[in-house]
Amino acid sequence: MSDTDMNVYRELQEHLDKMPVGFPATESGIELKVLKHLFTPEEAHLALKLNYMPDPLKKIYRRVKKTGISIEELEILLDEMYEKGLLNYGKSTSEKGVEEKFFANAPIVIGMFEYQLGRLTKEFIADMKQYFEEAFFEKEWNLTGIPQLRTIPIGQSVEHEQNIANYDDLRNIIENSGGPIGLAECICRKSKDILGDPCKKTDMREICFSFRSAAEMYHEKGLARLISKKEALDILEKVEEAGLVLQPGNSQRPMCICCCCGCCCEVLTNQKKFDEPSRFFATNFQAEVDSELCIGCGICVDRCNMDAITIVDDKSEIEKGRCIGCGACVPTCPQDAISLRKKEETIVPPKNTMGTYIAIMDKKAELARMEKS
Repeated sequence: MSDTDMNVYRELQEHLDKMPVGFPATESGIELKVLKHLFTPEEAHLALKLNYMPDPLKKIYRRVKKTGISIEELEILLDEMYEKGLLNYGKSTSEKGVEEKFFANAPIVIGMFEYQLGRLTKEFIADMKQYFEEAFFEKEWNLTGIPQLRTIPIGQSVEHEQNIANYDDLRNIIENSGGPIGLAECICRKSKDILGDPCKKTDMREICFSFRSAAEMYHEKGLARLISKKEALDILEKVEEAGLVLQPGNSQRPMCICCCCGCCCEVLTNQKKFDEPSRFFATNFQAEVDSELCIGCGICVDRCNMDAITIVDDKSEIEKGRCIGCGACVPTCPQDAISLRKKEETIVPPKNTMGTYIAIMDKKAELARMEKS
């Protein structure tokens, strides 16, 4: 590989790092190995001409036509990159019936990593894991205080007298999804299966939901099947019984919902390594124990995905700095000693995914100004 080809991966890393969900560098350079798994040098050069906001094919062509590529060749290359899970894609039809394609760079998460569902190798999984551990969560995910995902409680964990907003009610989100619902295998659990370390919480693998255009995209790529609302709600019930953490996209109309565990999920496993990881989660609830009712059976300890519960003097104690308010511990308590309580300050998520990305970009700009001053 020529020096020019080697340099393009560093240029691409720096380019992708300017997106709302960035791609920060590491001391080891593992991020370059990740990019080489995903992009050929030709694809990397083209990705440098794309934005995180979708651009029409003709606009992209104006940026690259000096290279001698025809618009037909460009369209083929962009289509191939989309099929490989490197780009996001959309299309629109004009009043005259003319179809126009749009392309944008996909973020590393949620995006390129998840789109490799049908292309996983042990080497790629190992390199992604190293990248997550070295840089992504500390330097990117936790940077702005506006995560891509939020945590909402499982249905049985919130007492009826507590008002719960529609965006904190997963059944409401599914019922009002407004379009196709996709169901895909969990990329994290599938990765662990390939590495020979299967999930300790559940045997379910088809467990990741997508909605509307995201569902159509996953289905088009062969990564998800389309399901009814009834099947989605039935799966949700099994997810809650298994004690998994519900993490939809951090908006009032999420495009996806992850059903996560503390042994496989890259978000939970990496965040657990920090002190007081709850500060990095967008959640409106927190668990508390009634010590007079608690008998110290330890069921809640096993159910907790964040290692937030311990038994002290035969009573369960919850470490507030680790509790993310998922409610997995509540419905299985034989004494009804654990409950979820709303936090005093409510976090209202952005209205949609683009609103989340704009909020992240605004916060990054604010942090950059503060660093310069």
